[in-house]
Amino acid sequence: MALLPSKSLVFTVRRQEAELVVPCEPTPHECKPLSDIDDQEGHRFHVRGFHFHQSNLSMKGKDPAKVIKEALAKALVFYYPFAGRLREGPNRKLIVDCTGEGVLFIEADADVSLVDFGDELYPPFPCAEELLYDVPGSNGLLNSPLLLVQITRLKCGGFIFAHRFNHTMGDGTGLSQFMTAVGEIARGALVPSTPPVWERHLLSARDSPLITYQHEEYSHNTSGPENGTIIPTDNLVCRSFLFRQSHISSLRRFVPLNLRCSTFDILSACLWRCRTKALELDPNEDVRLVCIVNARFKFNPPLPLGYYGNALGFPTASSSVGKLTQNPLEYALKLVKQAKTKVTDEYMKSTMDLLVTRGRPNVKLVGSYIVSDLTRAKFKEVDFGWGEAVFVAPETCWELISFYIPSKNKKGEDEIIVPICLPASTMKSFVKELEDMMKDEPTVHADI
Repeated sequence: MALLPSKSLVFTVRRQEAELVVPCEPTPHECKPLSDIDDQEGHRFHVRGFHFHQSNLSMKGKDPAKVIKEALAKALVFYYPFAGRLREGPNRKLIVDCTGEGVLFIEADADVSLVDFGDELYPPFPCAEELLYDVPGSNGLLNSPLLLVQITRLKCGGFIFAHRFNHTMGDGTGLSQFMTAVGEIARGALVPSTPPVWERHLLSARDSPLITYQHEEYSHNTSGPENGTIIPTDNLVCRSFLFRQSHISSLRRFVPLNLRCSTFDILSACLWRCRTKALELDPNEDVRLVCIVNARFKFNPPLPLGYYGNALGFPTASSSVGKLTQNPLEYALKLVKQAKTKVTDEYMKSTMDLLVTRGRPNVKLVGSYIVSDLTRAKFKEVDFGWGEAVFVAPETCWELISFYIPSKNKKGEDEIIVPICLPASTMKSFVKELEDMMKDEPTVHADI
């Protein structure tokens, strides 16, 4: 594990007025309900991300803002719901009014080159609020643009593609599919290689709802605050941690030879345990690790190729603080593996039924740590004509969630960058816990 240094790069961004990009051809004006997975409370926010692209001699003389803006207008013919606006119906049901009003687009220039960001690109990014400008009055959930794109040209000929996306419209896989379509059209395609599939009814509650799982991930307390320690939000610091293959191998020393586990499993168990120890919570308090899982292929039959809505499950591992911190890593690892096995066709149907019958509750936040694996999302492969992005990541990090961001070193070896957000004093303890784990001798056995 390597703690990546903080950055202090300062530069100036000159923005043009935001404009609306509409579909370049007439599109249906209709109302399309979102699925019951889409419009749960935990998806009712905007996702913000950055794609860093370097210059390309073959594209010399071409303006990335113009190319991408034209491609957006064409892609919106196929993905026309993105050009609409959300309305809320009875029982908080969200519906897309396909008005064709368009998505927000900003063109900008920065007096900085890609190389000035340093050898390693990682969040939090300097001057992020300038690279993705929140147009006043545009970031509401309802009656607002569902997508904002800002293209910032750099002095070196490269550019930054930044986006703000309404999460109720789709998950990382769906957003990446849309961006891939924009890239394909920017490079000359007439239609996306993967036709978009709406079919949100496939992820809607059953006519006779039946909750068949306990669903520890969702808050059941609708009358007041949740029990448990709330992490203080003052003096928060966000730092990024780099995990090389050697670090993952080092963690595997703690795993019995007969216990198979993925990089996600071992890394999640490690971070959950170290973070919990650093927070110094009451040993009798319960804590949870919420794993964000793409459930597209867990359905029977699987969702159709091209489905771009949310298809996420939130299986949860639970433990008392004492058991999690006093047992060896194997204990946490087994809990993570068990949690992931919960995501089945029936689990997802039970989730939809719970969301509808209990007023679309949020994921339980107090005592929870949420992890989202972006290493298999194909954001980095999106090509607008200048080649794949050098780096793609969410804009920043939050105190309750960490993203696993794929990266490569100069040798082409895969690495994972994990942004962590904690109170400053807790961050010091967290770094020490991680460092100690990397050098500790493994303990042979763990009881669950």
